[in-house]
Amino acid sequence: MAKTAIDKLDYVIKLILTIFFDPLIQGINRILRGKVIIGILWIITGGIFLIGWIIDIITMLTKKNITFLA
Repeated sequence: MAKTAIDKLDYVIKLILTIFFDPLIQGINRILRGKVIIGILWIITGGIFLIGWIIDIITMLTKKNITFLA
């Protein structure tokens, strides 16, 4: 299937949100899934001392599904 301009824009928006807001978004996501302690830890430490944040950016760029620290 050919990528449209909307698909490319959607990818760019997701990448920008991941770079700037990932620890907050992922922390809230973990809290909503019932992993309250990990979610709070994720928010307070900025994505487990930025390791999780880096993994999320690499995952976005390579488009692979890495479930480390999920």
